[in-house]
Amino acid sequence: MKRSSKWIFEILLAVIALAFLSPVYIMVVNSFKNRAELYENALALPSTLSFQYYSKAMEKMSYLTAFGNSLFVTVVSVVIVVVLASMTAWMLVRTDNKLSKVIFLILVSTMLIPFQTLMMPLMQVMDWIRSNLHIPMLNTHGGLIYMNVGFHASMAVFLYHGFIKSVPIALEEAATLDGCSKFGVFWRIVFPMLKTITITIAILDVIAIWNDYLLPSLTLSDKGLRTIPLSTFYFFGEFTIVWNLAMAGLTLTIIPVVIFYFFAQKYIIKGIAAGAVK
Repeated sequence: MKRSSKWIFEILLAVIALAFLSPVYIMVVNSFKNRAELYENALALPSTLSFQYYSKAMEKMSYLTAFGNSLFVTVVSVVIVVVLASMTAWMLVRTDNKLSKVIFLILVSTMLIPFQTLMMPLMQVMDWIRSNLHIPMLNTHGGLIYMNVGFHASMAVFLYHGFIKSVPIALEEAATLDGCSKFGVFWRIVFPMLKTITITIAILDVIAIWNDYLLPSLTLSDKGLRTIPLSTFYFFGEFTIVWNLAMAGLTLTIIPVVIFYFFAQKYIIKGIAAGAVK
């Protein structure tokens, strides 16, 4: 009975996995078809395996420029989030008073606010800063990075906060007695012990920032500044959609983040479990 239940459970998992992977299959398969073949049967395999639509998609979406923009925005945003969130969480854990608890609760509560409720007031504030303080917050990668850090810092602080509680304070006290500064204690003793949760946060933020369409669409207007998700906009016209080129462009969009996830996936479950439980 137990063995049959196990088989049923495994079959159910396989069916669910196929259901989740079916959009990826449809996207990849149809990226090799011409328009006539695509409309004839979207689920069938392509008659020929040609990469001509990938080359056309790369040219139309200015793939290399968009890839460079996405890479720059994602890497800089993630680095700043990791540095600031780890230091903030460490200070909140080690400064155990009412003020630190209130600050932590405020940071966690911001995770509950949907971005859609903030996007219009946010754009108005950014436009006011640009007009009155002459700081270029809109239509610049710097402004987009600034907003990315603000929206992803709270989750990173939450995960770091739970993980840092497991770090023995005796190690920090010993380093302080040996003459290490507070800055040195964190970067030489504490931060190297946060490797697992740091990689987890990096993975989650890379996936979120790389695939983000809404915030860059509100912030960036110049063609040369657009990220990869924004560049796929060229395939969706007002009256027509070039589906085979769109599928090829979307496949090119997810390949970098899939490769990154493949090499770093072993840290995700371990890091999230450690940050949430400890």
